Amino acid sequence: MIITRRAFTAALSLTGLAALAGLSPFHLISEAFANGVADVNKPQSLPDMALGPKDAPVTIVEYASMTCPHCAAFNDNVFPKIKAAYIDTNKIRYVFREFPLDIKAAAGSMLSRCIAKDDPAKYFAVTDILFKSQADWVMKNTTETLTRIGKQAGLSQSQVETCLKDQSLLDKIVADQKYASEVLKVDSTPTFFINGEKIKGETSFEEFDKRIKALLKS
Repeated sequence: MIITRRAFTAALSLTGLAALAGLSPFHLISEAFANGVADVNKPQSLPDMALGPKDAPVTIVEYASMTCPHCAAFNDNVFPKIKAAYIDTNKIRYVFREFPLDIKAAAGSMLSRCIAKDDPAKYFAVTDILFKSQADWVMKNTTETLTRIGKQAGLSQSQVETCLKDQSLLDKIVADQKYASEVLKVDSTPTFFINGEKIKGETSFEEFDKRIKALLKS
């Protein structure tokens, strides 16, 4: 689902960021990416939030929704292993991109962007907090919980409110989601591209490890 500005504004005013849609089924499917690595690696409306060297021989791009439980599980169980083995050792570049499946996910992504500004490390840290506290801010009062997280990260209440009503930021997230959907054929989260090859669904560290090692040897 593409999140429209009208739907987002309506949700803010009427239901306090109520979710508009359920999550899609998740399947582990590996498929060749026909449009080329360049289409995946090129940032669109928003600058990429990435860890690792730009000239790394392997680039992983993750599309995730902040309300997706499979994305949260991947963040908790698999990403730390990838980070320790390959990102912290400067062997790969890891890019995280927003693909909100509902209004609450869009709000979480907007908050991460506002807190981090141009600091990828801070962005990944805030995203980690949002995933780890997903049950709290998704299932309970979303606006109040996101405001609390924003304040803990140094924003004032008015700055959080301004962030969550930032039309320009939302438009850019929507534009990038549309590009991912129409050009890259992303239709569920998490979806990964490893040097352009698409993998759909929550994937084990062992699978990533096998693919990364093969690419590093090639």
